[in-house]
Order: sequence, then structure tokens, then C-alpha cells
Amino acid sequence: MTGALRARVLGGDITMDAATVFENIQQTAAQFASQRRERQERRGLVAADFAQLREAGFLLTGVPVDQGGIWESLGGSTRPICEMLRTLAHGDSSVALVCAMHPVVLNFWMATAQSPPPYQTAWEEQRRSIFRKVCEGAWWGTIASEPGGAGDLSKTKATARRGSSDGTYMLTGQKNFGSGSGITSYMVTVAVPEEEAAPDMFALDMREVPWDGSAGVTLTAEWDGHGMAATQSHTMTFKEFPVTRVAWPGQFPLLAEAAGGLGQCCFTAVIVGVAEVALETAREQVVRRREELRAYERVEWAKAELEGWLIHQAYEGMLRAMEEGRDGPFHAVQAKTAIAELAESVLGRICRVIGGGTFSRSSPFGYWHEDVRALGFLRPPWGLSYDRLFAV
Repeated sequence: MTGALRARVLGGDITMDAATVFENIQQTAAQFASQRRERQERRGLVAADFAQLREAGFLLTGVPVDQGGIWESLGGSTRPICEMLRTLAHGDSSVALVCAMHPVVLNFWMATAQSPPPYQTAWEEQRRSIFRKVCEGAWWGTIASEPGGAGDLSKTKATARRGSSDGTYMLTGQKNFGSGSGITSYMVTVAVPEEEAAPDMFALDMREVPWDGSAGVTLTAEWDGHGMAATQSHTMTFKEFPVTRVAWPGQFPLLAEAAGGLGQCCFTAVIVGVAEVALETAREQVVRRREELRAYERVEWAKAELEGWLIHQAYEGMLRAMEEGRDGPFHAVQAKTAIAELAESVLGRICRVIGGGTFSRSSPFGYWHEDVRALGFLRPPWGLSYDRLFAV
């Protein structure tokens, strides 16, 4: 371990409690923030950052307590994980978003501790295998979206043909928005299994897999840095690529329901962190030229502060709903959608107050403005979010 990071080591694996992980994340985020200008100019991820975050204990957000991690339950763990991501976003928003995918994906296995017969043994073995690999250093992500799918996973056109051994399949299809590509050890996706009508979930072992098509994976479009600039959210084409089916087959909707809104909470936490640091940074400039502000700029700043306050109220309401088990998934979508709109408005107002210099690549505000726009397009994207809100 380096610096002031604290941990205990069992069997070669780093294990910590949630409070220690959060303390370590605070230190890491502060270091990242001191490198802000250089980081905002990046167009790719740096492996050393994720090695540092592994050492800080962040990987354990995707492992239950009884398996050596810090996950307790949706009600007990959503807030601590979101606070870690919110804090990390103060230092590097792209890294924070990629990190958010890790507990969100693993929650499919964390939130459902048992499955009914005849799958209970296979499910338990799969869970233990996954969590053990995470404790050993495996990052998880997702590459489930598809061009033209509008974020609706039920409309996947990808297929999965049965492989030669039980539980293995061969994936064929195009996938995009694979955040963390090249950093993640494993990713999850959805595809329609052979001779079935509904999609199911599959795990992809992406370790040391070449992207030139020779192993069934072709990089078809490298992330262009628009939006969250350095997330490496590449587009890939899969052709007969070996994948492993979830050990409780045919229950993807049930597993997603059990996951209970954690994804929306984690994505929202990242953007809350970005909006916070943008307001804090802008406030320093506004205070210095307070008497020079024109009437319009004063009104815009006051509105930005009001919307920042509303963001915190929505965020807190979302976390409380999750803690209390009070229709958490609905309130998570509600808060995500509201904060997506508010964060865009806040950054727009800040840019109008600070002035034309915010369009420069030397200004952090232009980057943050693009960062916050990402939230509305994260799952569920705008259209699906409002469908869910209207359906209640």
C-alpha cells in the first residue's frame, strides 16, 4: 500500500470496510483534481488510475460483505457507493463514470443472493467465481447498447449460439458505448439465445483479447471524445465470440428488477459531483468580480445557485428512497431525469456568467458542460425515462 491508504490483506487480496474505502477515494480524488487540466485534455483512460483505485478498495463495491467486499444491500450500500462516485467525479469525471459501471453490473449478482431449483448450485458457483475474481483485481463494465436501439435492451439484435460446453455461447452482433474498453477485465451484454425469443444476459471475458477480428472482436469505431471525453466507450462488432450465460437463464427482467435502480443512482452521483465542482470553481470567479457583474449575469448566477440547490434536494431524495425501500427504482429514474435537465441548465448559466472564455479548451467549464450532458443519455435514456415516469 502507498501513502496513507489503509487496508488489511487476507490471502493476498485487499479487503477494507466502506469507511476506509471512502477515505481512500477522497485522497485519490484530491490528487486527480490537482491534475485537472491535464486530465481534461485526455482522450483515453490510463491504466495506472485504475490500479490506484483498486488499491484504494473501490473494486470491493462490487462484492458482498460475506465474500470479502463492502456491499451490504441496496438500502445500506447505495448511498456510500454514490458518495464515492460523487467524490471521485470532483477529480476526474471520465474515470468516475467508468468506475460507476463496476458496481452497477455486479449488482445483478449481488442483489440476488439465491435462485430457485434447479439453478441454485450453478448460481452460487457463478457468484462466488465472479466475486473471487473481483477481489483478485478484475474490473467489470458493460457493452450492451446497440446502434439504433435507443437504449432499449429488449430490442437487441445480437444473437448467442450454443457453444460446445454447458453455459457457453457464441456471441454475434454489434455493440456500442462500451465504457472502459481496454480497462475492464469482464463486460456484460444482452443477446437473444439460440432457439429462444427473449434476450438474456451474458458475461464477456475481455482480458488480453485483440480487437482486430482474429478472436471474434473487431473495434469498429473508437470513442471520439465527444461528451465524457476519455471513457473509451468504443463500438465493437462480435462474431462468434465466446461468452458465458448468466447461471439463472431466462430471468434477465427479474434480475434487473432486483437490481433496483442502483444504476441510475450511480450515474446520477457522477453528474452531481461534476455540477458541484463546476459551481465551486465558478463561485470563486464570481466572488472576485461580484460588483462588476451586469444585471443579467447576476440573475443567471442566482438561478445557477438555485438549480444547484435543487440538484442536491433531488439527489438526497433519491438516496433516501433507496434507503427506505420506498419505490426506489421509480425515484431513481425521477431524480436522474430531473438532475440531467438541471445540470445542463446550471452549466449553461455558468458559461454565460463567466463569459466567452468558457469555449476555450483551456477552460474547465467547456469540458464540464459536455460531461453533464451525458446523464440524460445514460440508461434509461431520455425517451425511456419519460416512458417510465408517464406509466406510473
